[in-house]
Amino acid sequence: MTDMNWIDLRSDTVTQPTAAMRRAMAEAEVGDDVFGDDPTVNRLEAMAAARLGKQAALFVASGTMGNLAAALAHCRRGDEAILGDRAHQVMFEAGGMAALAGVQPRTVPNQPDGKLALEAIEAAIRGDDPHYPRSRLICLENTHNLCWGAVLPLDYLGSVGELAARHGLKLHIDGARIFNAAAALGVPVAQLASAADSITFCLSKGLCAPVGSLLCGSTEFIEQARRARKILGGGMRQAGVLAAAGIVALEQHADRLSEDHDRAQRLAEGLAQIAGIQVLNPQPATNMVYLRFEPDGAPVSAEVIKRAAQHGIRLTGRGDREMRLVTHYWIDDAAVAKVIDFFAGVV
Repeated sequence: MTDMNWIDLRSDTVTQPTAAMRRAMAEAEVGDDVFGDDPTVNRLEAMAAARLGKQAALFVASGTMGNLAAALAHCRRGDEAILGDRAHQVMFEAGGMAALAGVQPRTVPNQPDGKLALEAIEAAIRGDDPHYPRSRLICLENTHNLCWGAVLPLDYLGSVGELAARHGLKLHIDGARIFNAAAALGVPVAQLASAADSITFCLSKGLCAPVGSLLCGSTEFIEQARRARKILGGGMRQAGVLAAAGIVALEQHADRLSEDHDRAQRLAEGLAQIAGIQVLNPQPATNMVYLRFEPDGAPVSAEVIKRAAQHGIRLTGRGDREMRLVTHYWIDDAAVAKVIDFFAGVV
């Protein structure tokens, strides 16, 4: 069974490049990006900056690299960043902020909707005392992976931006799925980025490109981030072959993500009708459906994953009794129906 024959709900990172992307990659005009003369990379960066309402952008290998480059550009060693205790930067980026940037993460609790309480952020900001690290940066995540794909609304983002400015801090948004957030709210993505000093977004999740993320911000900030990318080994030379797919992603995929959200809703509704399954987010905010097997008892996730593979379905567990299912470009209506039928027959 080839990858294209699987129904793969493990993540939207599994998306494969479309035929249009493969053609664009094969035909891409390239140069040396480290010298700044790869025209395809330059075009992608200009498109990303314009789309996000920022002065400049930087093509990076991954969202993790983009987030780390942002920390290096905003902060000095020994500074402190305030972020959620369930943030991707805390949970899934290998401690890079501390290990490589020398920036201390100070976590505050994520609320179920992905927000950080404004009073909790403000309480975490350090005073001017030589005993303390300097508070320099606030980081938010939108959409929020570990909070069921939650979307941070415009008014909240504006409030955090105002709080950061009032205290002389910078605001960075890990916007790996920021286009999903824009689709869910029905607003231009630039509005969701407007309060931030910097923002990353991923090309290789819902936007379907094979590789890469963009870091966006002011011209001065991107100049610093470009130096940080070099430190991290991120100068990719003839990267236009990758950037070409990113251009197609922005032109053809950024505005279709509501289709994935609709399919996630249908998947959640179908699974909720099956005895023994509790859908933890029965109204998915975006493209993620979380479920729990009931009643409590022996672990079941591993067995369900094994049986699903025999039906051409790829799943992943979140512990012994929970799963996350993620819809994306390659999950159509027939796939949703097949997955619901599979769960009805196996639980």
